[in-house]
Amino acid sequence: MKLLQTATMLAALISTGLMAGLFAGFAYAVMPGLNRSSDRTLIEAMQGINKAILNPAFMLPFMGSIPLIALAVFLAWRGHGRPALPWLIAALALYLIAFMVTSGVNVPLNDQLAKAGAPQHINHLDTVRDQFESKWVIGNIVRALLHTAAFACLAWALVVYGAHRLNEGRATTASAVPSTHNNGPATTPAAHHYPRPVHHDRPHHTVHR
Repeated sequence: MKLLQTATMLAALISTGLMAGLFAGFAYAVMPGLNRSSDRTLIEAMQGINKAILNPAFMLPFMGSIPLIALAVFLAWRGHGRPALPWLIAALALYLIAFMVTSGVNVPLNDQLAKAGAPQHINHLDTVRDQFESKWVIGNIVRALLHTAAFACLAWALVVYGAHRLNEGRATTASAVPSTHNNGPATTPAAHHYPRPVHHDRPHHTVHR
């Protein structure tokens, strides 16, 4: 389960990061660039982007992040990295709010722009642009910030989870080492007792003269 939790958190982090980077790129590069272009250019470009982005490379991380984060929350709740649980819950909540912003603001505006038809057949390009651009830009900035915050929470959750596992490993190693404390009195090696040499009394010879 610990391996599954690690893999799930990594996958959720990557997929959420991809979404945060995509929407942030629109916020600080794509839309400011199109803002300087003509009405027809902006409408034509956004209609083309909205069609092209509906592909597996976008849909898989965009939709797949939710079950991945939810699985990480469930595993943490079961006890696999519980210290990271608050950060995982925060990431899930932020991602769900960002998902609702996309579904409630940006997608309807995309559909509205598609229904306007091809730019060459639109009589009032400036009106169509005004009804689309400012609302879409605001919605995109909000979801970019939310996805970025969710990514930050997931990154910190992974750090907390890694530290928790490291501490668990150290505790397990410490408990497996046998105690080396000696509670008894200190003993010294027994002294070697060598027998003393026996001195035999020499007989006293009396010299008779």
